[in-house]
Amino acid sequence: MSIAETVQNGAAPVALPSRVGQGTAVEQSRAVAQVQAAMFVAQQYPRNTQAANAAMRETCKIQRLAEKAFFRFNRGGEDGVITGPTVHLARELARCWGNIEYGLIEMRRDDEHGQSEMQAFAWDIERNTRNASTFIVPHVRWTKKGGAKALADPRDIYENNASNGARRVREAIFAVLPLWFTGEAQDICMETLQKGGGLPLAQRITNCVEKFQDAGVSLDQLERKVGLSSGKWTPVDLAQLTVIFGSLQRGEVRVEDEFEPRHVTVAQLGAPTAPKAPEGAPASGPRCEKHAQPDATCDDCRAEQAAVDRQLATAEAGAS
Repeated sequence: MSIAETVQNGAAPVALPSRVGQGTAVEQSRAVAQVQAAMFVAQQYPRNTQAANAAMRETCKIQRLAEKAFFRFNRGGEDGVITGPTVHLARELARCWGNIEYGLIEMRRDDEHGQSEMQAFAWDIERNTRNASTFIVPHVRWTKKGGAKALADPRDIYENNASNGARRVREAIFAVLPLWFTGEAQDICMETLQKGGGLPLAQRITNCVEKFQDAGVSLDQLERKVGLSSGKWTPVDLAQLTVIFGSLQRGEVRVEDEFEPRHVTVAQLGAPTAPKAPEGAPASGPRCEKHAQPDATCDDCRAEQAAVDRQLATAEAGAS
């Protein structure tokens, strides 16, 4: 069909390359053959659902996987905190389920406009069920203050693309896995977190507090987060704190997003203290050098008292 005939039929002509290189032709043939071979092998060796389920249960009982199985992200505003399974858990479940292919492809990098066109996909080869999404990733890194920093270094761009693409790959994998399979896996991972690798509860609480203190979070902040003193924490409380700590390490949340400010006393802020009263004189507040006790009729005494009151009010406001 000629271009004229195509336009008359109401369709826009598609520009095709005048020739196809030998390398391109070989790659096209290889891609087709690879897909056909993958489908053939999947049909010849179908997955064993019982074996896949047993593998999933076994791997989700591993403490190291359970600690990376959940994320926590503070979006702010009305959305608040968002939680869910991580890409680490998604990849492990895809391995257990079998006959699944997934990945992230950089389809085009546009340095002129500072963006990359990416595609994330997951394909259940045996069932021929595929989920894919195409999206644009700007070559920028968002700062904590809400600003955007342009990326120029190829490694920074690659890491930024991989970070954004990991979330799409996660969703693609979960889209082709059965809901009952992923749901049971998350339940087992949470149960594993609550058990804490078999350590006594008191030791796990101590370890948790020490890890957070190294990250700049005090015991007081942890207790206010949980709503109980550390001696009354339960395995469920520790599991939630473990998820928060993992998200802090991965940079998904910040300390100020998850925890209230520290409680600071006036003494810790270095609030001024009243001059020491002469021996035998009652300590009843600031007074000038002329008087052993505050004198309401003395301008110097009133000025000293007003200065102390202002500094105390400022210190208390900062602590709150």
